[in-house]
Amino acid sequence: MSILFGKAKNIEAEIEQFFDKISEAGLIFSAGIKDYLDGDLEQFHNRIKDINKQEGEADNLRREIRYYLYTKMLIPESRGDVLGLLETSDNVIDTTKTVLSHFDIETPTIPNSLNSEFLKLTESAVSALSSLVKANRAFFKNSNIIHDYIHKVHFHEHEADRIEEKLKKIIFRSEEIDSLAEKLQLRDFVTYISGLADDAEDVAERLSVYSIKRSI
Repeated sequence: MSILFGKAKNIEAEIEQFFDKISEAGLIFSAGIKDYLDGDLEQFHNRIKDINKQEGEADNLRREIRYYLYTKMLIPESRGDVLGLLETSDNVIDTTKTVLSHFDIETPTIPNSLNSEFLKLTESAVSALSSLVKANRAFFKNSNIIHDYIHKVHFHEHEADRIEEKLKKIIFRSEEIDSLAEKLQLRDFVTYISGLADDAEDVAERLSVYSIKRSI
């Protein structure tokens, strides 16, 4: 991360750890959705505990980084961009936690015939998150490849949108799902999962602006 921090190894390590937490949250989220669809609720609840732990540790790291940047007066011209990137990236972890919590609270009944599409949607959303993490790391290490990863975030977000639309059509046209209330609930959960990709894209858009500002 010498692009911004020079020899400040402590702050470099904490930012790396912060991005590790986001990446890990995406993996836990994906595993948690699969566990729920498989009916393994004990393991699903373990995933919720794990993701709560990642979210709490990420919050602590973000606060420590913010304090360090202000008290040590590092990179004053880029400090606001770095903090903005960390804050919005932290929202992505919050989304993974919130979506799993919705599953835990509402316990939607998802027909086995929809499992494949739900998993595809989850995979696209988590791929968007994963590409965002790589773009974030590139912002600090190798700005030449930021836009490659941002492009991948957009790709996976569009793919999630495509699957989202397809899945909603299947839900509302399904004769297997009897009540409108169930269809509306499943529609909402499709939106929740796809929202992770939307959040990743929002951060990627901000990152793109920060990258342009640096190059001017």
